[in-house]
Amino acid sequence: MTSIPLPIFGQGSQPAEADGAELDYLTMPEEMATYRMPQLSANLTSPVLAAAKAVADQLLHDLQHFPQTGGPIDLIGLDDANRRFIDELLGEGEVSALGGGGWRIQESVLAGVWRVQRLDGQNRLIADALEVGVMPRALTDNAFAGAANRIDTAIRDLPDGVMNALPLLAELNAKIAEYRPGSEPQVINLSLLPQTEQDLALLEQRLGRGQTTILSRGYGNCRIGATATCKVWWVQYFNSQDSLILNTLEVSDIPSVACASAEDIADSAQRLQEILAVYA
Repeated sequence: MTSIPLPIFGQGSQPAEADGAELDYLTMPEEMATYRMPQLSANLTSPVLAAAKAVADQLLHDLQHFPQTGGPIDLIGLDDANRRFIDELLGEGEVSALGGGGWRIQESVLAGVWRVQRLDGQNRLIADALEVGVMPRALTDNAFAGAANRIDTAIRDLPDGVMNALPLLAELNAKIAEYRPGSEPQVINLSLLPQTEQDLALLEQRLGRGQTTILSRGYGNCRIGATATCKVWWVQYFNSQDSLILNTLEVSDIPSVACASAEDIADSAQRLQEILAVYA
């Protein structure tokens, strides 16, 4: 008898099937973003960086007193040296967003601290500010600007292959009508429902595409798109191999996966205080 060496467990732990079929294991995420203290190249006590010091102090105050903040902290008037220091201090966190009207938003390495910029038609920077909060107001206020209040479900000729799209559209209309700002999100898990490609195409066509896209990078990626229907978001979760593992529609002000929490902001206040103590 000839022995066949096999791993104790996992892929390859069992002999191959006679028909050649192989068990396909889901690849687990391999990397996860972690916090690292920013490496600053200048001394914050330098008179040259007085403007950056004032920004950092105001930012710390807003973090420590959240949700009572002083509003956005304007950066548009900073010179190159002070702007470079703020760029190094903040870095880039896990969440970024693009919105209509030239809005560009990036969370910093300090969760709940957002860099909010706006570009004109010639791609020139016309607004640049810091904002403390669960999500910048520029995004929440503009995500559904011009969006329809309900989905048009009138269809004369149903495309071949459509199975469950029409009941889902009706369900979404009911959830939109019932939803009130600040209430619990209403989620439809498309991954658990029998859907054809034609169903998904009809859903996308009827919901439309909005102008706001959010990417949350962490243990895998979450891509969030505002539809052209008020309060309806298309939320897709991908593993580290960029394979879709969860596909949902969500009726909410904004999906919580993209938002910072009050606990995040309290933690960021402590981290910023530690950073300023080192580089002051």
